[in-house]
Amino acid sequence: MHTESDMNKQQGFSLVELMITVAIIGILAAIAYPTYSSHVQKTRRNMAAACLQENAQFLERYYTTRLTYVGAGSQPCQQELDAFYTVAVDITGPRTFSATAVPKGAQSGDKCGTLTLDQTGNRGSGGDDSACW
Repeated sequence: MHTESDMNKQQGFSLVELMITVAIIGILAAIAYPTYSSHVQKTRRNMAAACLQENAQFLERYYTTRLTYVGAGSQPCQQELDAFYTVAVDITGPRTFSATAVPKGAQSGDKCGTLTLDQTGNRGSGGDDSACW
């Protein structure tokens, strides 16, 4: 049997409890989103670096059979990379090349900037090379 005091008890959440929950979720989101964004940028940067290395390997294979880089061109990279990097190979002579990956779009704010790779294996970037490669 229900007494009068049982009928006066609240069921559900109060506005204060709801606002505390919303505040906790907001704080967690404010911490998690920048970390997630940084991880996504790093993943795209690693894809661009891998693309440069694939192109360098292709050029080296071409060079071993013809003793020149001239006429080699470049290898296409993964299509999803096209929205975030412009990848180009510049053959500057019969024995020299430079491959670059220039960030664009959502990746343009990346701390590493343009990634470069040449025929000697020298890697470069707009930031700390050891952290960017």
